Amino acid sequence: MIFLWLTSVVPQLTPSCDGPDTSCNPPSLIHLVFLYTCFILLSIGSGCIRPCSIAFGADQLKHHPSLSNERVIERYFNWYYASVSISTIIALTAMVYIQEQLGWQVGFAIAVLIMLCSALMFVLGSSLYVKVKASESLFTGLVQVLVVAFNNRRIHLLPDDCYNHSEETDQVELTDNLRFLNKACVLRDLNPNSSKLDPWSVSTIEKVESLKSLLRILPLWSTGILIFTTMSQTFPTLQAKTMNRHVTSWFEVPAASFNIFMIMTLTIWIAFYDCVLAPFLVKYTHQPRGLHPKTRMGIGLVIAIVAMIVSAIVEIIRRNKAGLNTTVDMSAMWLVPQYALFGLAEAFNSIGQMEFYYSELSKSMSSIAISLFMVSNAISGLVGSLLVNVVDALTTKGGNISWLSSDINEGHLDYYYWLLGLLNLLNFLYYLVCCRVHRSSSSSQNRLSPELREGSDFRH
Repeated sequence: MIFLWLTSVVPQLTPSCDGPDTSCNPPSLIHLVFLYTCFILLSIGSGCIRPCSIAFGADQLKHHPSLSNERVIERYFNWYYASVSISTIIALTAMVYIQEQLGWQVGFAIAVLIMLCSALMFVLGSSLYVKVKASESLFTGLVQVLVVAFNNRRIHLLPDDCYNHSEETDQVELTDNLRFLNKACVLRDLNPNSSKLDPWSVSTIEKVESLKSLLRILPLWSTGILIFTTMSQTFPTLQAKTMNRHVTSWFEVPAASFNIFMIMTLTIWIAFYDCVLAPFLVKYTHQPRGLHPKTRMGIGLVIAIVAMIVSAIVEIIRRNKAGLNTTVDMSAMWLVPQYALFGLAEAFNSIGQMEFYYSELSKSMSSIAISLFMVSNAISGLVGSLLVNVVDALTTKGGNISWLSSDINEGHLDYYYWLLGLLNLLNFLYYLVCCRVHRSSSSSQNRLSPELREGSDFRH
């Protein structure tokens, strides 16, 4: 943030301009390198903070003598996401207003001060935190499972095989799903009484089961990419620019601030669900969370489909009223329903995802559980860019005007929204298949295979 602030303060780091209403010189290589360095540092910092902060907060509750239960953890996820939403509201309102009225120098300077205060508070609270020490690299253990399983691919598991248990972590049962990975922890031609076994020669049941749990959730994880792609599109902002954004005669909502309606809906729904709906649903669903995380994920996908249908209909109305005009005498409040639906979709799907990953993976993989959610969010940006480029290339063939033309009155955003609605429908059907596959694989979890039940032994 300091580097980004410097780009607005130091003239040598910004392309020169003759005046506020004239075009600027193109940026030099030094300008681009410095700016991209800012983005890279922001990405690295976010990649370190976001997945670890929520898992670190959950550790404080898990290791608390009286608070370690599923309902408390579930409420923590809800309110963590609500706090993120509130900060986003501040960013889309107060920060945008400051930058528009006082300039980028003041806006970025305030952001720098906020980050400094945040870091200072984190350090001052260090003595109060529960700090769970990491015994070894989790990724190394997962790679070891794959390597050993591949090396042992030619062996056949027998009823009297011995399997290697970890002495350092909570012991789990060896399950019969993804059984080829069980070959990584089988003891063959090794001394089971040896005090130390080479992890690259034989793994442990705990590492094998950790990898299995990760592989089981990957199909469901992939269903969350498209919904983030749908919610992160910027075309509604272009629509808002052409519409009447005046709430009163003296106040006009900035086009970039319409996302606030999505965030407000998300925040209000989280509070309503946590305080009112969840306690009511528990009586009927017998789920500590009210609704199962997979159920909420599915509801979020369905709402995203409805949001795209509403978006397409609103765009058809806006485009018909606009005609050849650059602006249209139509209230931008017509965009609020689709933003509200996107907020509901995110509230259901995103929090459901985090809870699902956190509950499916072992405690040692809590950071990975949240990282999966963040990675799907990041990949959605790449998928969105790819989708826009493909649609633009296909629709401009033969000299036609692109659906995604910079002049949205000439293009056909409504067609693009219908396409996204169709893709989200296919994604939902894919999600149902993944749920069925996950349910069938989970039914064998915590259950030994027949051969193992007959006479297998375990090394502790």
